[in-house]
Parts: sequence; C-alpha cells; structure tokens
Amino acid sequence: MPTIRRLITEHDLQTAMEQGLRIRVFRDNHLIESGSIIIRLTEDTVITQSSVSDLAYHNRESCQFFELKK
Repeated sequence: MPTIRRLITEHDLQTAMEQGLRIRVFRDNHLIESGSIIIRLTEDTVITQSSVSDLAYHNRESCQFFELKK
C-alpha cells in the first residue's frame, strides 16, 4: 500500500520537482491526478506531467499536493 506525505512548503515542492518524485493532486477532497511529476513551479501554479504530451496546471491555493511513496 502506498504511503503519502503532504507537500506544503515551497521547499517540499522544489525537492519533489528536483528528485522527480511521483505525486498525487487533490482538489475539493477529490483525487484529480495521480502518478505525475512536477516539471515547473511558479508563485501560484504547479505544472505537472503524467505522460509525454499530458501537462496539467494546478492552482496552489485550490489544490493539495502529496508525495507518493510505494
């Protein structure tokens, strides 16, 4: 069973991006993305990629991010 750890701070998100960690994204208590990696961070957006051509843009205020450990 996978273990998850919430990514709260800028440092948490930056570390996840640098290490290429897989993440889960929740919005309004619903899982909206799983198994993607962070490819870019801005002040208000986290950009994730789950496949070669599949990019997603997530607002930091409305989403929660979790590191996925298997």
